[in-house]
Amino acid sequence: MKRILGIAALVILLLALITAWLVFGPATIFSNKIKYIYVRDGIDAQAQIEKQLDTGYTVRTVFVFKLLARPAKAFSRITPGRFEIKKGESIFNILRTLRNNHQSPVRLVINKLRIPQDLAKIIGKNFSTDSLQALLFLTNTDSLQTAGVDTNTLMTIIIPDTYFLNWNTSTKKILLRLKDEQDNFWDKDGRLQKAEALNLTKLQVYTLASIVEEETNKNDEKGNIASVYINRLNSGMPLAADPTIKFALKNFALKRIYYGQLNTESPYNTYRNKGLPPGPICTPSPATIDAVLNAPKTDYLFFVAKSDFSGYHQFTSNFAEHEKYAKLYQQALNEEIAKRQLDSLNKTLQH
Repeated sequence: MKRILGIAALVILLLALITAWLVFGPATIFSNKIKYIYVRDGIDAQAQIEKQLDTGYTVRTVFVFKLLARPAKAFSRITPGRFEIKKGESIFNILRTLRNNHQSPVRLVINKLRIPQDLAKIIGKNFSTDSLQALLFLTNTDSLQTAGVDTNTLMTIIIPDTYFLNWNTSTKKILLRLKDEQDNFWDKDGRLQKAEALNLTKLQVYTLASIVEEETNKNDEKGNIASVYINRLNSGMPLAADPTIKFALKNFALKRIYYGQLNTESPYNTYRNKGLPPGPICTPSPATIDAVLNAPKTDYLFFVAKSDFSGYHQFTSNFAEHEKYAKLYQQALNEEIAKRQLDSLNKTLQH
């Protein structure tokens, strides 16, 4: 009898250990560090999750999850969103994550964007809304009024940075969050006062910064470039900014602007139209916006790339001097192109 009781106790202990291992031991079978389970609106959350576990090669013991999910009330507080499962995680921890509705936010990284399609693509890639739905919202003036912008000024609410939002956040709520962050940005460091001192609105500063952003990657000369355009604005000269031609043509791969392209009909063509364009041509970095706000007072009216191809520019206050530096750059550029063509030809002949 004692032997039977001993065996029974051993079996019970063994079953308890197996059960504990199934519930509290590593249950995931994917190789990546993390995997996500998604719950969309309008569909039964339990059905969605169990289907993803069944077909997604996520946990090795789906039956244990299903057996415990209901008594654990895993679906009682779930709302649409994204839930993170880590490599080596247990069924117990997965159930607790779901029961507590502990969602994994999206890390939204925004750098340089140019047109609404760019923003729609990012939204479609990172959130539950697809890119087409996002684009329809972003190109609808009535929809954009909720964020205080229109199709020309949409990008002004974006301060390039990293933002954390829930996966199921709508396009409207994404814009409102970006608008809040934009307001916080302008309320800091005396930025609004600096814009007023330049006799510019924050929209105008942002638009000017977008042009400077496209002109150079060198932070230490952005202030001088901004001063050129500020001086042109104040003197009534056209801005004559090549990046606005690229934007007008929607051809951002252009390396050189040709004379015929300067006649492109567009409100963004700053050769044909005086003043700033109706909106930004990209989303400038905070550093570029601050470079405009803190631009030094200069008499510069012109700048051209240096002939050493360093990425820096030569600044001048009169056109004759500007032409001299422009010819030096053009000569150096022609020589560089000829050298590359010759090198390419030699390589072809060698093969």
